[in-house]
Amino acid sequence: MAFDRSIADIGNLISLYALGMMIGGPLVTILFLALKIENKRGLLLLLVFYAAAQSVAASTSSFQVLLIARVLTGMAAATSFGLMLAITAQLVGPELRGRASSLVFAGLMLCTVLGVPPIATAITNAFGWRASFWAIVVLILVCALVIAIKIESSPDAPQADLRSELKEMRKPKLWAAYATSALVIGSSFAVYSYLSPITVQLAGFSAMQVPLLLAVYGGANIVGNYVTGRFADRHTIPTIAIGLVLMLSAMLIFALFAELKPAAILAIVMIGLTGIALNPAFIARVMRIAHPGALVNAMHASVINIGLGGLGPWIGGQAMEAGYGLHAPLWVASP
Repeated sequence: MAFDRSIADIGNLISLYALGMMIGGPLVTILFLALKIENKRGLLLLLVFYAAAQSVAASTSSFQVLLIARVLTGMAAATSFGLMLAITAQLVGPELRGRASSLVFAGLMLCTVLGVPPIATAITNAFGWRASFWAIVVLILVCALVIAIKIESSPDAPQADLRSELKEMRKPKLWAAYATSALVIGSSFAVYSYLSPITVQLAGFSAMQVPLLLAVYGGANIVGNYVTGRFADRHTIPTIAIGLVLMLSAMLIFALFAELKPAAILAIVMIGLTGIALNPAFIARVMRIAHPGALVNAMHASVINIGLGGLGPWIGGQAMEAGYGLHAPLWVASP
């Protein structure tokens, strides 16, 4: 193992990154609002900070330093995501915010499909994990350069201050929207986190076929994100409702017929088309309820990550540990 650590210790690097996103993102955003840092400037500062922390992670020989660097990069990532959505909302009219946010999520989904499985794995296998980390540093700096050149600063645009953003956070409807996002994303990741053992041990696919199934899921994510983005602004609630019905149907099909390969493939596609792909509609709903400032979006990113990295996978894992087997995550995700 790297650093002479166990697989569980290495896995903590992912958990700490998610923790940095969940907790650090809103806190850093509050700091930026208090200091009245303009969105583009704040985003560039965060990207440079991310590149610096990632450089430390790529070069350190101390596992403890690596852990700290992962927390810091998680904080920068969540805050950057909130600022990106805030900038996106400034660049388009209110009637196009959901569609525009789908472009932001399309980038994330393409990274999931193309970045981690084939590219990062190939780099790691050929040159080691540090090379993958350095590649991310280069990409981050390229992104910063593109943003610096292509996105205009907006000092005259209405910038929400800390007091007004905190006032937005008092709206009960906003927290209801946040909860919907966390629960739906958590449900989809309760299944996705255990998709490999479910498809191999229940559906009977070979381990060699799992990457293909994950690619199918990722492709469905991209298609679902595009379709959701087209309808998110004008038909926000109906889009969410239809997506939830399809997702619930997929979970029930998977739970009842997991041993049948065609049913498993159908369910995987349907979950990919919904689940995380509904984010543009969730964002459109949040931006309709509250001013689409950096804190509102950073908090939304935080609760989404609670569903991604904590709520869904944890509950699914606890259900399996209780003795309910690999069907448990499928039933957990169904309500």
